[in-house]
Amino acid sequence: MSAQTQSEKFNPKQLKSDEKIFAVRRTDLFKQSSPQGFTPTAFSGYEKTLEGHGAFLWRSKLENDPTYKQIIPYMVFTHNKKIFVFQRKDTATEQRLKSKFSIGIGGHLRSEDITGTKISGWGKREFEEEIEYHGSYKIKELGLINNDENAVGLVHAGFATLLIGNSDKISIKSEHKDGWLLSFDECKKIKSRMEDWSQFVMCYLEQHKELIGL
Repeated sequence: MSAQTQSEKFNPKQLKSDEKIFAVRRTDLFKQSSPQGFTPTAFSGYEKTLEGHGAFLWRSKLENDPTYKQIIPYMVFTHNKKIFVFQRKDTATEQRLKSKFSIGIGGHLRSEDITGTKISGWGKREFEEEIEYHGSYKIKELGLINNDENAVGLVHAGFATLLIGNSDKISIKSEHKDGWLLSFDECKKIKSRMEDWSQFVMCYLEQHKELIGL
């Protein structure tokens, strides 16, 4: 596990206001060693762990505490063999990811986001908060994302789901991001400019193109 440098560490002043978000102790989430990269898996076992051990804690404390993992639903939207990609602008809240491309829609979970015990349900609420979408979609669980090799990944864990939509009427609400539906080949061309979680999922989709109809 790599150590964080002072320049990489989260600065609480980046938050306009502190908030309590959902997290779980690393040792509860990972009973043995922490898996790295993308791990295809069902969510059911993790959902039991999160229900029994998850807690809402102050984000300002969690961002520099690798003994906890902040839980992030990470939703990849696809329609007609295309993937929704967005880019964080320089004014984005998470400055450590500014200008990066991403295929993962989601964010921190607050108490109002936790409805039921299904991670996919938590993600649905996040999707509707972040995205303007007119249509329906099916949800497919993909797996767990974890990367302890940088400051952001060290304190977060993602649960990736695929949203298979029936409409291209999709846009991102935030003024700090731009979004587009791109072909798989177009996504591959900018993969090196994506945040690491998106690169992990892209590698998996390259091996399982049938998931997006290719």
